[in-house]
Amino acid sequence: MDSQTIFDVFVEACERFSDRPFLHAPSETASVYELSVCDYSYEEARDVVAGLKEAYETAGVAAGMRVGLALENRPEFFLHFLAINALGASISPLNCAMQPDELQFQLDHSECTFVVAIEKFIKLIEAVADEIDRGIPVVAPTAIATANPISAFQPSLPPRRAEMEAAILYTSGTTGRPKGCILSNEYFLGIAEHYTNIGGFCAFHEGVERILTPLPVSHMNALACSFMAAMKTGGCLIQLDRFHPRTWWKTVRDSKASIFHYLGVMPAMLLRAPETSEDNFSKQIRFAFGAGSDPRHHARFEKRFGISLVESWAMTETGAGAWITASHEPRHVGMRCFGQAPEGLEYKLVNEDGSEATGDTPGELLVRRSGINPRRNFFSAYFKDPAATEEAWAGGWFHTGDVVRVDEDGYFYFVDRRKNVIRRSGENIAAIDVESVLMRHEGVASCVVAPVPDEIRGDEVAALIVPAGGGSPADLAKSVFEHAMNNLIYFKTPGYIGIVKDIPLTASEKVKRGDAKIIVRAMVERNECYDFNAFKKQRKG
Repeated sequence: MDSQTIFDVFVEACERFSDRPFLHAPSETASVYELSVCDYSYEEARDVVAGLKEAYETAGVAAGMRVGLALENRPEFFLHFLAINALGASISPLNCAMQPDELQFQLDHSECTFVVAIEKFIKLIEAVADEIDRGIPVVAPTAIATANPISAFQPSLPPRRAEMEAAILYTSGTTGRPKGCILSNEYFLGIAEHYTNIGGFCAFHEGVERILTPLPVSHMNALACSFMAAMKTGGCLIQLDRFHPRTWWKTVRDSKASIFHYLGVMPAMLLRAPETSEDNFSKQIRFAFGAGSDPRHHARFEKRFGISLVESWAMTETGAGAWITASHEPRHVGMRCFGQAPEGLEYKLVNEDGSEATGDTPGELLVRRSGINPRRNFFSAYFKDPAATEEAWAGGWFHTGDVVRVDEDGYFYFVDRRKNVIRRSGENIAAIDVESVLMRHEGVASCVVAPVPDEIRGDEVAALIVPAGGGSPADLAKSVFEHAMNNLIYFKTPGYIGIVKDIPLTASEKVKRGDAKIIVRAMVERNECYDFNAFKKQRKG
């Protein structure tokens, strides 16, 4: 049959690869989550999904509804996703490491009909749901059939199955709260088709691939790329709870992975471990797929571990509509190269004034599909924000906010981010989100947040604070850090805090963010900022 939904792809895979492994949780992840079941074949998964589908249907879930899932990176997350998709409904993955205020925003904005959560998250989400006061039911996976969903939102998309919403993912914007990206079935199918047909280094073999990923299911890479590629090719998805650098290579060996997904922080951290005689994985891992590898580490990693790091570029918003990968030689290793534009992708580079960049001058990357549908395989829209959607597509081009250059042979090289977004260990952090929290501290008169280079994480979050009164700068910095840790997910909290007399402003009283970035970087280099990185850790609750 012709696949129109994610569930259709799963059904086809079950018919072709019924006895093949589908989902696997390595021993370390199984231990962390206390899993009783760590492996599912396609046939076993089909039976579980059928039972879940019946439970959700009994609960009243139907097309046009959206269900929140707080199931961490467990294999069962994908089984719930498939069951919900089979009913024509959508999911909103919830990261319960977020602070209550952040979680409350996502739960309220996404208009979930109810939430399915593992036991340890139920009280947290119930408390957040009570603040919203819409009567959002929160149930354990074993109690789905007893849920009583609140009224569903009305989908704005046409009823064609491929165009129906499959998920909403939240991504940091440049202003205000995170935006909810509506992702259709067509979006997911486009990713499956594109990724498994890139070719070159990214060659997939049917029925044998074992794709290892430590990335969170609340991100497009794990939710769409690795998951859809596994199903499309009858492979096995090996989902970790998170990246464990000390045991990474043992997990690679024990899981018999043939491909793994990475973010730029991972190669840097793995290179810090002492070299051993067992470092070469060229006979096991055919390629690693990711983005953001530090140019200084790229060649060293490939030589030491015998694994090709295939650098790629895409965004949650672009999906397969604009996806560029350095999957063929020359890859220009160590030069931030992410390949050439694939067939069907149109692009141009523009200066800040909107004029087109010429020659090899860097400019903001604007993209679209060729043909009658320039938005094909992109996200559908920002939920409840048509103005932001149209702004992103101003002039008929999607504005990525990334500054790149293109050489005479058509190879793309990443230069910088024009948007005020900090990229830390693969997480996009909107500076304004952090600033709005810092400004709620009574000791802060004004502030600006900017990235500073970090050898391991790519960027680290730094803040310049103008005090609202007297007192010790050290005490204020410590108090602001604790305030941020109590109100933001840990990775958004500033690792560096500088106390300054004023913030650089334009004549119209707007923050000179470029100047602020230069100032805070210089202060960090001169050890003039308070360093809280050793205390910036995820708090268990």
